[in-house]
Amino acid sequence: MVTKRYLILWPTKLLCRLFLRPFFKISIHGIENIPEKTGFILSPKHQRWEDIPILSLVSSKPLYYIAKHELFDNFLFSWFFSSLGGIPLNRTRPIESRNSLTKIIEILNQRQGIVLFPEGTYYMNKIGPGKTGIIKMIQSRLNVPFIPVGINYVKVGFRNQVTINFGKPIYAEKEMTPSMLLHILMKNIAELSGLF
Repeated sequence: MVTKRYLILWPTKLLCRLFLRPFFKISIHGIENIPEKTGFILSPKHQRWEDIPILSLVSSKPLYYIAKHELFDNFLFSWFFSSLGGIPLNRTRPIESRNSLTKIIEILNQRQGIVLFPEGTYYMNKIGPGKTGIIKMIQSRLNVPFIPVGINYVKVGFRNQVTINFGKPIYAEKEMTPSMLLHILMKNIAELSGLF
């Protein structure tokens, strides 16, 4: 699965780079916090739709994104998000997402990275309420690190200065509930995004 993904990932990343470069200047901090030898969950602040391709560009490892299933209804969007590693998830009808949940566990067991936006949707320049659903599912099956990620956009002329801060990995301790883990993640994401 991973080898096949490389064939479409890199051309898609090249297209993203060509499209985004004129409009965004990206600076990265803490990239060394991404584990090399284990699966991991990136938990970024969700500011705008460009978060997805920008995260893909700054990571040397392939990333897979948990995304709402509606994004895959349109053929063009479905191709784009699938090429970037999108995994559709139906939050209102979880039974329809069994294959996606199995795929998430498989990807993590293959030491790859999953991107999970805890807020679930965009909250520009403010922190939205986090959701525990997928966190609870992952936490009940695997002990992988959650990495909080701050994303901040600042308009400078006609370009956006994008600052991405990767925080220290957070492991769920045995007594830590999904709600406790989410609280710690959201606190770190807010600090890394400069949204205290």
